[in-house]
Amino acid sequence: MQLTPLIAVHMTAALLVVVTGPVALWARKGRIQRPRLHRAFGYAWVTLMVVTAGTAMFIRDFDLPNIAGFTPIHLLVGLTALSLFGAFRALAQGDIGKHRRYMQRLYIAACIVAGLFTLLPQRYLGGLIWGRWLGLL
Repeated sequence: MQLTPLIAVHMTAALLVVVTGPVALWARKGRIQRPRLHRAFGYAWVTLMVVTAGTAMFIRDFDLPNIAGFTPIHLLVGLTALSLFGAFRALAQGDIGKHRRYMQRLYIAACIVAGLFTLLPQRYLGGLIWGRWLGLL
């Protein structure tokens, strides 16, 4: 696998998701709440999540265990879509607690868990970081 424009867009959006998510989550925590900041970063985060999940559907890896190029990490695309739908549905119904849980769990699953899988040595980015850049492989 090599760095194509599609992978570059996917990686850029994913990195921005990792950065914007904590700001959106933090803006509604604690005594001082920042609803404008929360909403701005929240919309940016959701947009970036849609871009990340959308581009992931077109990235195939035939080297790892797969079905037609789709690896187990592609299951996160469906999880992302369902979670975003559930989060906005909860928000429309006024259930802020449910909205918060959906978004926190999606951040953990899509950013932290997927990020760790991405850094495995046999994945493209993991091989690049651990092998080519750090020379550990």
